[in-house]
Amino acid sequence: MNCPDYNSPAELKTILDSNGFSMQKKFGQNFLINQKAREKLIEALEVQKDTTVWEIGPGLGAMTSGLLNEGADVTVFEIDRGFVSLLSQFFDSFAKQNKFRIIEGDVLKTWYNQTQNGTVLPQRFFGNLPYNIAATLIADTIEKGIRFERCVFTVQKEVAVRMAAKPGSTDNSSLSVLCNWAYDVKPIIDLSGSNFWPKPNVDSRAVLLTPKADWPGCANPKLFVKMQRALFSSRRKTVRNNLQGFLNNAAKTVEYLEKAGIDPILRAEVLNVQQMLTLCDVINEGEK
Repeated sequence: MNCPDYNSPAELKTILDSNGFSMQKKFGQNFLINQKAREKLIEALEVQKDTTVWEIGPGLGAMTSGLLNEGADVTVFEIDRGFVSLLSQFFDSFAKQNKFRIIEGDVLKTWYNQTQNGTVLPQRFFGNLPYNIAATLIADTIEKGIRFERCVFTVQKEVAVRMAAKPGSTDNSSLSVLCNWAYDVKPIIDLSGSNFWPKPNVDSRAVLLTPKADWPGCANPKLFVKMQRALFSSRRKTVRNNLQGFLNNAAKTVEYLEKAGIDPILRAEVLNVQQMLTLCDVINEGEK
């Protein structure tokens, strides 16, 4: 079966209707129907012949097609069984060349198994990520100590803003800390709802993530992820109040903040990544 015209909502709708498929809002399914935008995203990925790419949520394969035509070796993660069936037909010739494969199911449950305990990684990590999994997936990879060589993610614009937010910004959040700990985050392109079908009610932004050259170490990454998340759990509360809720020990909270050199009346959004890492290492040492 040939791929549809990915720029034509009418043709995409015909494909879905003829196969008895319906769009699943819970999966955040919206197809990027702007060819120039797709080309810009592929350009940002910098793929060459045999570049290994993981694509999250390929849908009907608009981006997949472009990546395969550039010579990339593509593995897609797709939860919708109907789309899996169509993708298998669209890209059967590439699958026979071992250039295309599908991992069916929830990517949050399947991605790590594909790394063979973190030892096998693709050269590119890519996807149009629904709001409900974007932060979770990115945090999960970083928590496991995994950074990809080059990531391009299209997310809701507000999520992209949080990913790049700096200390002191009202947009600074747990996601900001994680992204700015591990990566340099740069915007690629803003995409209004009209670039997608069905048209979403929000604007999107594609961002490029590249690993920081001087990634600051952390003695206990899992603790760091949990701790910094707790510090943002109640944004109006001070670092001391949120940390006390996390540790369930008022005396230790005061002790650890003092050792880390952090004013207890500050709020989490004004702390930089290094301050949080220092606090995490103090807690890790104190809780041994």
